[in-house]
Amino acid sequence: MADVQSLDFRIEPSSTPVPAAQRTQLLEDPGFGTLFTDHMAIIRYSEAKGWHDAAIQKRESIAMDPASSVLHYAQEIFEGMKAYRLSDGATALFRPEENARRFADSARRMAMPVLPEDMFLQSVEMLVDLDREWFPSVEGGSLYLRPFMFASEVFLGVRPAKEYLYLVLASPAGGYFKSGASAITIWVSQDYSRAAPGGTGAAKCGGNYAASLVAQAEAIEKKCDQVVFLDAAEQRWVEELGGMNLFFVMDDGKLITPPLTGTILPGITRKSIMTLAREEGLEVVEQPYAIDQWEADAASGKLVETFACGTAAVVTAVGTVRSSKGEFTIGSGGPGQLTQRLKNRLVDIQRGLAPDEHNWVKRLF
Repeated sequence: MADVQSLDFRIEPSSTPVPAAQRTQLLEDPGFGTLFTDHMAIIRYSEAKGWHDAAIQKRESIAMDPASSVLHYAQEIFEGMKAYRLSDGATALFRPEENARRFADSARRMAMPVLPEDMFLQSVEMLVDLDREWFPSVEGGSLYLRPFMFASEVFLGVRPAKEYLYLVLASPAGGYFKSGASAITIWVSQDYSRAAPGGTGAAKCGGNYAASLVAQAEAIEKKCDQVVFLDAAEQRWVEELGGMNLFFVMDDGKLITPPLTGTILPGITRKSIMTLAREEGLEVVEQPYAIDQWEADAASGKLVETFACGTAAVVTAVGTVRSSKGEFTIGSGGPGQLTQRLKNRLVDIQRGLAPDEHNWVKRLF
């Protein structure tokens, strides 16, 4: 295999970009995940050539053979990250190196080639630069970025593929939750598991999310915003939501979050929140937390807040937990003081409104 560590990207601007007036109208209410910019990044991989043929080009459909490996054996991984408009008008990414490293870890777990970190970062930065006019002006708006890779080799044998496509899409984004509620209601899944020890829970692969969709549909049917999964072995220990990590705020100032044991995605927002909380003098503990303890602590007042966090929604308060056995409310059912304070601190850093003492923000232009 060729050892290619750096590539020159071809820049091929779209000949049919969305007209400026139409783009402005679309950006007034971008929603989440349904609107896309004019361009995409793409890099090809083959066992013979290594990484090659890198380009920033017009966003367009991809021709796929029906025997493409990903359609049969699901070798696919992705990342979720955002580009922000800073208070001084500059554009920046938040901890993009962490996304690059997690993407590499996911690739290793799924028996896929590892994209060098510099290629990952260059592909994202060049796409953001070319589509800089797509930043939404709505409050909290950002450019959501979706790097992903899948097996493109045409074959029907059960083995790691020898050919892959890596792409990056950019999507102007507003709020994540459609309800706009200050705190979400979540459904406890007792019939389905997201991941098991030895599985792919720590990898950001599409299969994890596909496995969660039936439980998420059940949550929506029960008038809930999200589903929370318990451990696969005992159906007792709280793990994570369908796409976010969880934190529990106790009355003594302790902050509890489930440990990374291979069944939970190592969230970058999670990692950042832990750092900020410790800076405020809070004791942050990674330890198992049982669903029955969650309910008991909420009832006694020992638990004062619960919040979920992730790239898309940033930090979101959990107000009510519902299951087939009933429901319970956390605190007053709305966002707590610590939840709001940590969210504000994180968002202020991301948008250049507060000092970036950890060098988390990477300014682009």
